[in-house]
Amino acid sequence: MANRRNTFYLLILFCLLLGFVSGRTFFLHLAYTLGAVLIGAFIWSWTSVNWLNINRRTHARRAQVGRALDEFFAVHNNSLLPKLWLEVRDHSTLPNHQASQVVPTLLPRRRYRWETHTTCTRRGEYTLGPMTVVSGDPFGLFQFPREIAATSSIIVYPPTVPVHRFATPIGTLSGGEAVRRRAHFITTNAAGVRDYQPGDSFNRIHWRSTARKDRLLVKEFELDPLADVWLFLDLSRSSLVEHPYLNGDLGQIYAPPNLPPSTEEYGVTIAASLTQYFVRKGRALGFVTYAPYREIVQPDRSTRQLTRILEILAVARSETHLTLQQILALEANHLARDTTAVVITASQDEGWAAEVYRLSRRGIRVICILIDPFSFGAAPHNATHLHQMIESAGALVYTIRHGDDITAALSYRTGITTRTL
Repeated sequence: MANRRNTFYLLILFCLLLGFVSGRTFFLHLAYTLGAVLIGAFIWSWTSVNWLNINRRTHARRAQVGRALDEFFAVHNNSLLPKLWLEVRDHSTLPNHQASQVVPTLLPRRRYRWETHTTCTRRGEYTLGPMTVVSGDPFGLFQFPREIAATSSIIVYPPTVPVHRFATPIGTLSGGEAVRRRAHFITTNAAGVRDYQPGDSFNRIHWRSTARKDRLLVKEFELDPLADVWLFLDLSRSSLVEHPYLNGDLGQIYAPPNLPPSTEEYGVTIAASLTQYFVRKGRALGFVTYAPYREIVQPDRSTRQLTRILEILAVARSETHLTLQQILALEANHLARDTTAVVITASQDEGWAAEVYRLSRRGIRVICILIDPFSFGAAPHNATHLHQMIESAGALVYTIRHGDDITAALSYRTGITTRTL
């Protein structure tokens, strides 16, 4: 393109020299014509990237690994001149997101639309945009880029797998009896009725009592006797094991049950799947991890709890220097008796087994999900001894290896027993 302009410059100079030397106006007129073409091409190129609107729309700002992200684009020509061609270059950080497009001739006041469907391959928080619009003149003399700095963010949740049956946490009372304490949410234990108050949900109105008493009455509920469940996800740097080619293989689609060969990804997927399982069961679930900063979510049984934990897991990374033993020592002190602690880790440090024993002695039920690091390429180690230490401490143990069906591994376990302390 620069060579073409240089050719025009040389022709203009050559024609001007011939015109002055020979005195013939033909060469001067030719030089003026070439100059006018050059100026007109410059103006055309500049107007081609101006007086246009680009709209970018997504259905949601959240996606999940293995699912598609749909985006819709529209370019509108607001000028009275046609746009011969437009090249829209997208600079989004979402892997495999190919939203760039070459727009054909766009007549005045016309619109061009296209859409993209991108399969999300990696969890995380990504940026959609900015974009660059490039266009030029019909002679190919000039090319103008225009930067569109508007951006938006999207968060990609980790994948989840269905868990059909997991080790049932023990409740504070046997037989499903109610705890005599009022709850602000709906539970399975109805305690009675009271007069309707402003702000009460309509789905809590007891219509039979309302019809009998001729005034609005709502149901009251008591706390479920089942104890809280706490998820502890170990994302310590010392426990991370992954194949070296993983970082250079971002384009591959890892949809469940095919997960990246990384203990971090397996741990995050297991935590997300168990969160979904307990929330759907209506259990009060808490969550603790260091990823790398302290992240703690107090127990709650609403569906918002799933969203909060998935947002943390989407950007979680194994970058903390705290070991699992230190995390349990710091965070497990506030757990009440009969609480269930689910520990997800790939650590082979035997020190944290002592913390499991201490929790069991306090009346806390511990379930350990061990991600076998040797199946991911870690150096050989005596994992049987750690497994026996944890079981002797009173914990239930699930073992997950690379390539295992997580649904089958978490949904079925033989020989599950409870220990009375």
